[in-house]
This record gives sequence, C-alpha cells and structure tokens, in this order.
Amino acid sequence: MLGYITMGTNDVVRARAFYDGLLGLLGAKRMMEFPDDMGGFTLWGVGMDKPGIAVTRPYDGTAADPGNGHMAAITVADRAQVDALHACALELGGSCEGPPGLRGEEGPQAFYAAYFRDPDGNKLCAFRVGPA
Repeated sequence: MLGYITMGTNDVVRARAFYDGLLGLLGAKRMMEFPDDMGGFTLWGVGMDKPGIAVTRPYDGTAADPGNGHMAAITVADRAQVDALHACALELGGSCEGPPGLRGEEGPQAFYAAYFRDPDGNKLCAFRVGPA
C-alpha cells in the first residue's frame, strides 16, 4: 500500500551517509536523488515497485523536527538482520530507542524488533514477525 515514507533532515549529507550505510545492509540503494537546491530529496529502495525510504529538507524552508509518535518500520528477513540494523544505526550516529528483542511471546506471530533514531531524531524500527 505505501510507496515510500519521507523523513525530514537538517543535514542532507549526514542523512545520506547514515541511510547509505543502514539500508545498504538490506541491499537498498539510492533510487532517486535531487540536488540541494531542490531540498536534497533522496530515495532508497530495492526497486521502484517496492516501498522505499526518503529524506529531504522540509519544503517550507523551516527546520526539520521528528514528530512525536511518528515512526518508519522496516521489515526484514530474519532476527539477525534486526540485530545488524540496530548495531549499524548506532555505529552511524543514531541512538537506541529499544534494543533488539522479542516483544511478547515466542510463536508463529512472534514480534522481534529493535528501535532507533537517525541523527536527525527520526524514529525507525527494524522487525521480523515469526518464530526464531
């Protein structure tokens, strides 16, 4: 249903470096990139027919700030990828909002997730649903 989600940044160069490293772990690459005079909009994905994540400076020219309660969730193939994305985010200057772990009970609908923020404060989650 979603095509992509956009998150604001105040430092496009820093945001690009963060998401190049983080989303590169999932095989994503820059799919679209506009120059700085157009906000520096940059979109990562694994294909134009798949959901993506983008960053840009706000169109109205004011400072970007993360919304309270807003979050982008990234589904991954296995729990090891959850762990790897969380560790990578912290190495790239992000901050922990909840370490990798099982939320609830183990089983067919087990929810294994990690929460973190990018250097601009945007909240992300990496998750896997299913048994270990």
